[in-house]
Amino acid sequence: MLVVNAGSSSLKLRVLDEHGAVAAAADLPAVGGDGATDGAAIRAAIESFGPVDAVGHRVVHGGTLYAAPVVVTPEVRKRLESLTDLAPLHQPKSLAALDAVTRVLPAVPAVACFDTAFHATIPAAAATFALPAEWRARWTLRRYGFHGLSHAYVSARAAELVSGEPAPGRPAPGSLRVVSCHLGAGASLAAVHGGRSVDTTMGFTPLDGLVMATRSGSVDPGLVLWLEEHAHMPPRELADTLEHRSGLAGLAGTGDMRQVLARATAGDERALLGRNVYLHRLRGSIAAMAAAMDGLDMLVFTGGVGENSPEIRSRAAAGLHFLGVAVDETSNTLGKDERGDDWEITASGARVRTYVIAAREDRQIAAEVRSVLGWAS
Repeated sequence: MLVVNAGSSSLKLRVLDEHGAVAAAADLPAVGGDGATDGAAIRAAIESFGPVDAVGHRVVHGGTLYAAPVVVTPEVRKRLESLTDLAPLHQPKSLAALDAVTRVLPAVPAVACFDTAFHATIPAAAATFALPAEWRARWTLRRYGFHGLSHAYVSARAAELVSGEPAPGRPAPGSLRVVSCHLGAGASLAAVHGGRSVDTTMGFTPLDGLVMATRSGSVDPGLVLWLEEHAHMPPRELADTLEHRSGLAGLAGTGDMRQVLARATAGDERALLGRNVYLHRLRGSIAAMAAAMDGLDMLVFTGGVGENSPEIRSRAAAGLHFLGVAVDETSNTLGKDERGDDWEITASGARVRTYVIAAREDRQIAAEVRSVLGWAS
């Protein structure tokens, strides 16, 4: 299985065997634009992998057209392109990678797997914006949510990790309440109840929700309107600033969480503010996700920051004792050689189980491809 993950700045190619292990890999610059990976480089990488039986593509946006993975046909390709306005920064890169790989492997079935699809189960109360009905109908304005492939994988993996434990005190699989925290350059939370997404922090676009590396997260829409009217800031500049010059970068001067934390420890005031704003939004949003499920059984951290920052995990948990969250600091700071990819950091006596789980969108995509093509898992 060849898994293609086309980001805004990179193209990740992974070949997974039948057990989900990575058998071959290549990391290339993004497709499309100046200095991007060309077709020859993609062909060389894929040919070096040897034969593959199917290709799974991560596609950021499926809109309301696709709530499940789908085999790519010319008609599907055309429909995906029609959704570009919903994700102008990401959809073109996904489509460029799809086209480039298809030219190399024209006879191999390709399946599109969507970051929005997992959140198609969100109920109307969580998905609906309080906007005029004619607006919502005309432009399909709703909360779509993103990072769905990651949230789907880690929430299922979390359930798997506790499935073999004794029944007393363990929620039934169909009622398990998980908040998954995908914390990376982009960041979002999902409330996953019995394996189904019931709420998430990202909305109509990936700008909504948590403070991120360079994205603002949620801001008062009146503030944006004020800047447009009184500061005469054009929409394009507003969009670029909110997307690329806000978040931790706007607060602390860098979007790199490692640098933010190091500078905060040294007493840098901008870094302290950035760290504290990030954590304030994170804690409040975790509590909101728990409220959407009437409680919390498991809290999961994943993504580059979620997996690699014991300080963020510890500080986030410190504000969530009222939910029953507490982490064991010894387990929280274990090195990779001591704990593997997925490990528990729950403090003794804590009611909520807390885990760190490696982000494996590639495994989720491979599982979805097998399901669509009718292959045995």
